[in-house]
Amino acid sequence: MHEDIEKTLVSEVEIAEKVAELGFNISRDYEGKDVVLVNVLKGGVIFLADLVRAIDIPITIDFMAITSYGAASQTSGVVRVLKDLDEDIEGRHVLVVEDIIDTGLTLGYLLKNLRVRGPASLSVCTLLDKSARRLLEDLPIKYKGFDVPDQFVVGYGLDYRQKYRNLPYIGVLKPEIYQKATS
Repeated sequence: MHEDIEKTLVSEVEIAEKVAELGFNISRDYEGKDVVLVNVLKGGVIFLADLVRAIDIPITIDFMAITSYGAASQTSGVVRVLKDLDEDIEGRHVLVVEDIIDTGLTLGYLLKNLRVRGPASLSVCTLLDKSARRLLEDLPIKYKGFDVPDQFVVGYGLDYRQKYRNLPYIGVLKPEIYQKATS
């Protein structure tokens, strides 16, 4: 599996340090508030698991599954909700926890969907920001881990065809791995 990785972008140690920092900041900013972390499955679940352990205030978590990729390596632009929230978010402070934001189109759709449900506030925490690909700029990104270049990244929950999620670091996938699937 590691032979498919061109290089490491963010090490396991760097991730742990950043998650601890994000957890501290979230705990400080949301102290005394009714907070629900909304995680977008599947990629964000590893980040969420570590992040909630770094937060020392009462929180709840909920999950959504949405897709705009299908089996492709690039977004189709069509967003589908595969799993909706179990909890009511009206009047609550909602923090969407994402693994990566690139074009912002899928996240924009998700935020629009959540905003109509009447949360007290709606913000975003992302581990990775691939802003070079951003098409939608007006995103309420309150917490950000790392800026990453416009390369195909995997690991720490991020996948290619459901593989590589279990890598403990963020790496760049060799182009020949995903290009052979499209040729």
